[in-house]
Amino acid sequence: MIDVIIAGGGPTGLMLAAELRLHDVRVVVLERLTEPTSQSRGQGLHVRSVEVMAQRGVLDRFAAVSEKFQLGGLFGGIVKPWPQSMDTAHPYTLAHPQPVTERLLNERALELGTDLRRGCEVVGLSQDADGVTVELADGTHLRSRYLVGCDGGRSLVRKTLGVGFPGEAATVETLLGEMELTEDPETIAAVVAEVRETQLRFGAGATGDGVYRVVVPAEGVAEDRASEPTLEEFKQRLRAVAGTDFGAHSPRWLSRFGDATRQAERYRVGRVLLAGDAAHIHPPTGGQGLNLGVQDAFNLGWKLAAAVHGWAPEGLLDTYHAERHPVGAAVLANTRAQITLLGTDPGATALRELFSKLMDFEEVNRYVTGLITGVDVRYDFGEGHELLGRRMPDVSLKQGRLYELTHGGRGLLLDRTGQLSVRGWADRVDHVVDAGAELDVPAVLLRPDGHVAWAGEKQEELLDGLRRWFGTAAE
Repeated sequence: MIDVIIAGGGPTGLMLAAELRLHDVRVVVLERLTEPTSQSRGQGLHVRSVEVMAQRGVLDRFAAVSEKFQLGGLFGGIVKPWPQSMDTAHPYTLAHPQPVTERLLNERALELGTDLRRGCEVVGLSQDADGVTVELADGTHLRSRYLVGCDGGRSLVRKTLGVGFPGEAATVETLLGEMELTEDPETIAAVVAEVRETQLRFGAGATGDGVYRVVVPAEGVAEDRASEPTLEEFKQRLRAVAGTDFGAHSPRWLSRFGDATRQAERYRVGRVLLAGDAAHIHPPTGGQGLNLGVQDAFNLGWKLAAAVHGWAPEGLLDTYHAERHPVGAAVLANTRAQITLLGTDPGATALRELFSKLMDFEEVNRYVTGLITGVDVRYDFGEGHELLGRRMPDVSLKQGRLYELTHGGRGLLLDRTGQLSVRGWADRVDHVVDAGAELDVPAVLLRPDGHVAWAGEKQEELLDGLRRWFGTAAE
């Protein structure tokens, strides 16, 4: 029997597959598309996702094909200088098209032994106490112990489960695509600058070889949201909003997106789980969607592997919903706020001016940037040390940097005392004695996703943390 079937081979599904393969879980990814998509809605990795790639030792692959940049805020079209108080060794965003993210994650998943099957569409599922049966469009069936729906906002997995997807329908729509423009670059830049003084949902940026990434407000909300806009529709909207269509021609791809905001009521039903857009949809403001999905997968992977291998403590798999549902809800909330700030009415303009002034304060800029980049996520592990539930930054150690020790996806006890032990859990948790100056606590126990599960110096308390997150000690 397959251990885990993943429905959907986008960034979330591929990231999850790689995480599971680190733990020798047999994974099959079923992707409806026969070829990788050329559409690029996501435009790179925020700080927390950059850290995730560093934790798994693949950051150099992304850095080699990306542009680094530092912009604070990035909230509702408001851009500020990078805040100086970000507690990260990777204070930047990596900009690159979404197909690049998918290609690199695809390579990573395949290197680790993932079975990726393209042209395989899931059309049905059923589950029982022992596993999940998946029906494919060609009439064949597959059986697995678990199924994860990473199949997008219109997720068949979620709909088949009957999981509610409450929220708000789209009220505005935006056209997005890549095409060639014949107008000269200086004129394009001047028109974009003028229009964006009042309409922040507009833009045209060069991607190379005369191709531009163009975004423009649609006239209304299409009845068929899945239908692609035509080039003529794009040109009409460009003329209406900017007074020119820039001589647009030869589109590479065209799409539309709205401001619909919805979240699955549950991320787990028995042996079936949801991640990425299957669990939450929201406007792309702030570029958070792809990153949120990748971080869902990072949270889920090790927990699902623990369940497959039988060492998961009671309730561990349920912590996926308990931890990630509030994070998703927070992203939905901030994108709702950003859509309001992007409005063109006098009230929205006044609010944006006020918000921009507030973001000139370092504390506000730091808060908003932490919100968008994901570095301030703290899971609720109950009362305890101030580090509890937070992700540990890539601190400097005597033997290098922390994230160099986390490439295998195992738990880690980072110990300055040299007096502690993980005996009984050594098959799941590494123990490193290092008195690096940046670690200002006697010891920390890190989960495989880098969040602090325990901090202190007493062996008895450490044992409680090990049992809570890593199950029963081996004999």
